[in-house]
Amino acid sequence: MAQKQHKKESPSHIAYRFFFIFLGASLAALSIERLLVPNQIIDGGVIGVSLILDYLIPDDWSFFNFATLVILLNAPFMYFGYKQIGKTFMFSSIVGIICLAVAERFFHHFKPLTTQPILATVFGGLALGLGVGLVIRHGGSLDGTEILGILLTKKLPFSVGEFVMFMNVFIFSWAAFVFGMEQAMYSVMTYYIAFKTIDMVIEGLDETRAALIVSDRYKEISDAILHRLGRGTTKLLGKGGYTDEQKEVIYAVVTRLEVTKLKAIVNEIDPDAFITIMLTHEVKGAKFKSAIH
Repeated sequence: MAQKQHKKESPSHIAYRFFFIFLGASLAALSIERLLVPNQIIDGGVIGVSLILDYLIPDDWSFFNFATLVILLNAPFMYFGYKQIGKTFMFSSIVGIICLAVAERFFHHFKPLTTQPILATVFGGLALGLGVGLVIRHGGSLDGTEILGILLTKKLPFSVGEFVMFMNVFIFSWAAFVFGMEQAMYSVMTYYIAFKTIDMVIEGLDETRAALIVSDRYKEISDAILHRLGRGTTKLLGKGGYTDEQKEVIYAVVTRLEVTKLKAIVNEIDPDAFITIMLTHEVKGAKFKSAIH
């Protein structure tokens, strides 16, 4: 049997992806060099380790600067993680890391944007999170810590998230000894702000909710959602766990602002209906935004 051939990515889409990877890496470098480093604030992961080592290594060893360190420290993760993350992701990550290193050297010659630690923490975390989020959203990575976590947690009784958290506790504890407790606390705040910003960039700004509605009056509810909210519905076939009775389940996706109106519609038609509202991370579809109210 012939092996199925995967559709190749078009050159225009490759250029589109790498533009945003370059933009994201440049934003991260701007945050590091013009906001975080002048205030002795670090991020977690490989970037954080590279910043600490760059601070500790004597100036005479000019070769071992942040740009070189972030490439050298990420290289083993890229090599050993090749089979786990795939060729496309690995190549995109390598491009992103190199762009980060080059952009960091470029911004190294400019003056700090601020010397106020709290401003550096907030805006540094936002810019860093935006940059890293753009790189991840377009198929790459600037930090090999999660790749290491994926490799090790297959043999250890920890999740990837737990492993990354453990690594960052160690890194920020090290930062407390090197830069002092106050700077370490600023670093933790920066990491948290960056982490939340990354989530926002990856998941998108549009907050949507998915609703599951179980009701005997499913047809009326489905029609009302379509005509009064302008949202399409999907009817799923379910069965009651206790009664073993067949049920029609309505599945609908609405925006955060439409949740209250959706519940009002359901309650108006069937006050005894069972409804569950769930957070969704991303919705795709050309017709989703064209709702009528």
